[in-house]
Amino acid sequence: MASPKLRAFRERALYRVLVIISAIGRRIPLPLGQFLGRRLGDLAYHVARRERRKAIANISIAFPSWSDAQKRRTIRDMFRHLGMSVFELAWMPNLTQELRAKLTIVEGLDRIMEIIDSGRGVVTFTAHCGNWEWLSYTTGMCGRPVSVLQRERDSPEMNRYITELRAKGGVRTIDRGSSNSARDLIQSIRRGGMLAFVIDQNIRTESVKVPFFDQPALTPIGPARIAIRTEAVAVVATIERLSDGRHHVHFGEPIELQRGDDPIALTARITRDIEAQIRRVPAQWVWMHDRWRERPKWEMKTERAGE
Repeated sequence: MASPKLRAFRERALYRVLVIISAIGRRIPLPLGQFLGRRLGDLAYHVARRERRKAIANISIAFPSWSDAQKRRTIRDMFRHLGMSVFELAWMPNLTQELRAKLTIVEGLDRIMEIIDSGRGVVTFTAHCGNWEWLSYTTGMCGRPVSVLQRERDSPEMNRYITELRAKGGVRTIDRGSSNSARDLIQSIRRGGMLAFVIDQNIRTESVKVPFFDQPALTPIGPARIAIRTEAVAVVATIERLSDGRHHVHFGEPIELQRGDDPIALTARITRDIEAQIRRVPAQWVWMHDRWRERPKWEMKTERAGE
């Protein structure tokens, strides 16, 4: 496991790369940026050997019957997808409403907008599958209050880069480590807006084990608790890169919640939906993450579910 200093170094290096790419990516056509992103991904596949080995090890857990060639091909496609996503991040401030409609197929969002317009709050659950920042940005452009929870990074520059990028799309970022984060999360729901969480990673926060590719995986329980406590409407949102360069955004069926619902059951249900999307497009998930890592310090015992 990387030390905090090493993680900070990597994030500072990534930030510098993003600054350079942003200077280029905003000034070139999107298809050219996506082409350059694929080439960047090819380079990263060969250079980032540690991440490549980790990704292959993780995809072997999820798809044990796959051949080595299929695993390597999928991971190479994942690096290409991430390279394209980086250039798309740089290009996103060019989005207008007309370009958003042209480049993004959106399904199910109208129902969510109606719920928000009625004064109710919506808690959206998503994952690091597809270009999740494109999902956030284009949703924020719909003119409704949208907030996302951001985990603390080791690089303040990277935090600022992502926060400012989202703000250009009308998305407010709430830092998990801030003193007002709990209040801001609750208020963003109760004021009738959308609050989004990404829950497909094993992070340093109170978590519970739920099935993920037939293996128990520690998953943050806080988002489900907040959704139930506020009796919000929950929804799973996914985004998928299409072969023609567009993105397909899908908002699932709204889930009505009330106090007394089981946050573990809700987390497991959402994780099943996330897994189904990853199975659809396995090359669009971030396989470098140690999803099945043990973190005893952060594990919540299941007998506390009713608290």
